[in-house]
Amino acid sequence: MAYIDYYQVLGVDKTASQDDIKKAFRKLARKYHPDLNPNDSSAKDKFQAINEANEVLSDPEKRKKYDEYGEHWKHADEFEAQKRTRQEAGAGGFGGFDSGGFDGGGFSDFFESMFGNRGRGGANAGFRGQDYHADLNLSLRDAAQTHKQVLTVNGKNVRITIPAGVANGQVIKLKGYGGEGVNGGPAGDLYITFVIADDPVFKRLGDDLYVDVPIDLYTAILGGDQLVDTLDGKVKLKVKPETQNGTKARLKGKGFPVYKKEGQFGDLIVTYSVKLPTNLTEEQKELFRKLQSMN
Repeated sequence: MAYIDYYQVLGVDKTASQDDIKKAFRKLARKYHPDLNPNDSSAKDKFQAINEANEVLSDPEKRKKYDEYGEHWKHADEFEAQKRTRQEAGAGGFGGFDSGGFDGGGFSDFFESMFGNRGRGGANAGFRGQDYHADLNLSLRDAAQTHKQVLTVNGKNVRITIPAGVANGQVIKLKGYGGEGVNGGPAGDLYITFVIADDPVFKRLGDDLYVDVPIDLYTAILGGDQLVDTLDGKVKLKVKPETQNGTKARLKGKGFPVYKKEGQFGDLIVTYSVKLPTNLTEEQKELFRKLQSMN
């Protein structure tokens, strides 16, 4: 398992004070914040690593465990419990242990006895790896197509296939793509949250899409043809005469693809927005007055 040195991530020595750690974190957080590096795809991973390192090293109790057990610091309580068990066994006169509990072998021997296969009965106390979490930003149109994408998670490239129809905030789990297990334990999982940006044309609600279509006053009154955007191109709609502002038209099957249901789509709901003419000439205004007087 790749070992991430939290001190190295923050660029400080192991003897660094809490103030030193705080200053280093603030400096790096400003430098690699994703909002300040929109064109740097690696900035987000660096920012997450900096946050993780700071979370551990800024907490005296977590830092103490990390300094003693390194990458296995999260299992410090189990180590300590096993250590006490061995010490108590030695004090009680059980063979094979001396009162120090480590038989002169130091941490490596203790680690073997804790996680290895040397205990009575051959029990193997492996530990499951850490789960990873990542956000994946997509446009609405990307989310409408099944496609492959490569994610960089903890320094590793993970190639995934994104099914068409994923929703904003949807989470998928990739089993075994998290941190490696300890002593043969299973790997953790990778949880990916999809973040879908607002589209300048379409609004999505479930599997349906909504679009506002402006039409001029003459088309609204007399009727006519109107081009309307869909995800796969433009279509021509017939606008009925005397169409009112806010009138809706439903295009079956022209909405968003249904997640993991091949060939199924929601609908596209078109809302007509009647545009009133501006900068009329006096002659044009007079024509409207004549129409008004006829009512």
